[in-house]
Amino acid sequence: MAGGMAVSSTGGGGGGGGAEFDGKMNKYVILCCIVASTGGLMFGYDIGISGGVTAMDDFLVKFFHSVYVKKHEVHEDNYCKYDNQGLQLFTSSLYLAALVASFGASRVCSAYGRKRTMQIASAVFLIGVSLNAFAKNLIMLIIGRLLLGFGIGFANQAVPLFLSEIAPVKYRGGLNILFQLMVTIGILIANLINYFMEKIHPWGWRVSLGLASIPAMLLLLGSLVLPETPTSLIERGNEKEGHDTLKKIRGTENVEAEYSEIVHACELGREVKHPFRNLMKRQSRPQLVIAIFMQIFQQFTGINAIMFYAPVLFQTIGFRNDASLMSAVITGVVNVGSTIVSIVVVDKWGRKVLLLQACGQMFLTQLAIGGVLMGKLGSTGGLSKPIAITVVSLVCLYVMSFAWSWGPLGWLIPSETFPVETRTAGYAFAVSSNMLFTFLIAQAFLSMLCSMKAGVFFFFAAWIVIMAVFTVYLLPETKGISIDEMNDRVWKQHRFWKRFMDPHSHPARVPVA
Repeated sequence: MAGGMAVSSTGGGGGGGGAEFDGKMNKYVILCCIVASTGGLMFGYDIGISGGVTAMDDFLVKFFHSVYVKKHEVHEDNYCKYDNQGLQLFTSSLYLAALVASFGASRVCSAYGRKRTMQIASAVFLIGVSLNAFAKNLIMLIIGRLLLGFGIGFANQAVPLFLSEIAPVKYRGGLNILFQLMVTIGILIANLINYFMEKIHPWGWRVSLGLASIPAMLLLLGSLVLPETPTSLIERGNEKEGHDTLKKIRGTENVEAEYSEIVHACELGREVKHPFRNLMKRQSRPQLVIAIFMQIFQQFTGINAIMFYAPVLFQTIGFRNDASLMSAVITGVVNVGSTIVSIVVVDKWGRKVLLLQACGQMFLTQLAIGGVLMGKLGSTGGLSKPIAITVVSLVCLYVMSFAWSWGPLGWLIPSETFPVETRTAGYAFAVSSNMLFTFLIAQAFLSMLCSMKAGVFFFFAAWIVIMAVFTVYLLPETKGISIDEMNDRVWKQHRFWKRFMDPHSHPARVPVA
């Protein structure tokens, strides 16, 4: 989901012969990571809140009266109750704005730092929240969504980068996924709020939208006390401050090896005047293809279709309003718990094992959901209670497998593969690809549900087969390999991608002693 993003810091990736830096996980680092990761709460809360609000009658009466009428006509096709381009635009416009903002955010992040970018993100997001909560018409609502998207685009650029650069090397993988964990917690909180606000008439939806200001305020106020990352300080010429900050966050005076590594990487980065042009070269093809396709596949698992529209989806298959929102809460709890599983096992089991296991589980559950609905839910009527419980259970199994695999790893893997020369440009492509396909799925899903009916789940199942084949043949395992050694130990050794590599390019550097 547009949810969880990770960017590796300029230092070695830990293991695999990379540099071993002195440092430990201290309370200060933990506090910094918790504060910064509230940017993930912003993103997750919005994902969860939009689907619940679009299922509320008071909201539909105010902005989408034709959908309200269609929803309550019992003879109307079950699968087409919410098929309205304006309603879909309410959800998807945010991701179109985030797509555009991601490229500008990359430049701001480099020029002004991660901390300032987070402050801009939260401030703009708050303006968008105000417009949404007090919206008088659809135009005001959409403008608010666009501003939310602008804030999300900036936050998703800065927060994961901050987490990666502030974390000790050996804890970087788990702390990268912390952002995704906060996204899932945000979704869960939004689902709970929707469950209770749906009962408050006629302004419960305004409270649901307005409470998005809380995570944004937490990030804005929290960022005032956060340090800037050593990498950001050094790349902007503040070497002494960067050195002092590094000692503070590592809890030791012995930081010379890591400091030298960061300085060297920043010097290499300054030598590259046109990173986007370098990204188009043949030897950058493997990393670019994987970064883009991981984002495409992450969306074509169908996860965001389910998370955006979970309450709407459950109403479509015959649940009442209360039951549909409670079902969304249940899937939210599963989402959070399964993301924690990923944090624990990703550095032990490796990336490909989790991805392939999830492909199998998602494929079977998508087929089962489609089969149950095709056999038990017609154009009119609903589902019996046992069948409805079965559908919710299958959705939970599906969400579970996504949350420990393609959710967090869809961002972790691209972050590990780009060399320093193209890392910023490559990350911008990853962010924009994610937002583009999130927008496309969000804008199209309800229309697909109307036209394809239960077959929409078979559509996503077919994509999961393609994802599995891609993972087996084209995706390298990156666990335990230093970032600076990826070129020699991964790309030049891969049975397919080695043909794109210059055998004399990017020699591995000897780690600083």
